[in-house]
Amino acid sequence: MVDLSRVKTYSVKTRTSKVSAGDFAQPPRKGAGFRSFFSSLPNILRAADLRSAAEAAASAGRRKKAVIFMAGAHVIKCGLGPVIIELIKKRVISCVCLNGAGVIHDFEIALQGRTSEDVASGLAAGRFGMGRETAEFINNAVKAGASCRQGFGYAVGSRIRGKEFLHSRLSVLRGACDHGVPVCVHVAVGTDIIHQHPSFDPAAAGKASYADFLTLVKEIRGLNGGGVLLNFGSAVIMPEVFLKALNLARNLGSEVKDFTAVNFDMIHQYRPAQNIVCRPVLSGGKGYYIIGHHEIMLPLFAQAVVERL
Repeated sequence: MVDLSRVKTYSVKTRTSKVSAGDFAQPPRKGAGFRSFFSSLPNILRAADLRSAAEAAASAGRRKKAVIFMAGAHVIKCGLGPVIIELIKKRVISCVCLNGAGVIHDFEIALQGRTSEDVASGLAAGRFGMGRETAEFINNAVKAGASCRQGFGYAVGSRIRGKEFLHSRLSVLRGACDHGVPVCVHVAVGTDIIHQHPSFDPAAAGKASYADFLTLVKEIRGLNGGGVLLNFGSAVIMPEVFLKALNLARNLGSEVKDFTAVNFDMIHQYRPAQNIVCRPVLSGGKGYYIIGHHEIMLPLFAQAVVERL
């Protein structure tokens, strides 16, 4: 039998504890403003990470360090363009990175204030993605831009700006163009509806997208010593592109370390965890992975940043 009389104990008061009452949430209070509400969140786990990430972004904005905002297309199509544009206006976001689908949703919102078709119903008859205006505008803008050595993002954004569509003010590309913030568009050929159209020029798209890749390499240098990388909802394209762009910046002699990398997504995924949160900051910096729906987390994060500016 085990002799429990020989068990060694200690006072719980001498033990190190990971949770303290001082870090607890405050009870909800009617009429509380956002600053009070945000301060009432527990200083524990992801709430603490969210607070740290917001402070890092605000600090980078105040110090004119790079804040690179990467996003999957879902972020654009679920109505978060105005939030992104406001962070651009307030000189927080210094560079925007989108995939091809993000540009498609952004253009359609600018054109008509509506986007996101019913894929299942269109697929049965081969009509999915065959909208004429979207393909012709973006593909023709990219062809014209590539011939002038323009990047994909600027080629489309500047032409949205020139057209003055009814809902242009909701376009992230237009807003970035208005404030001199680069938009880097990273295209995977065959993934976007506009690639199905005869107006698509793969050589022009590749040339323009590669120009944006080189722009991203340049912008990444500004992360050194206090910049912030934000990735909202891109599970593959942005994590892979960022890792190569970061590597190239370092290969060319730029010291890029001691920055904050934050990944926001609705589930935990391998590539963002490795290529955004973990590997890039091994030589210095902090990485956070925060899970939640974008239509909740981005406005919450942005308001927390604005309160700290």
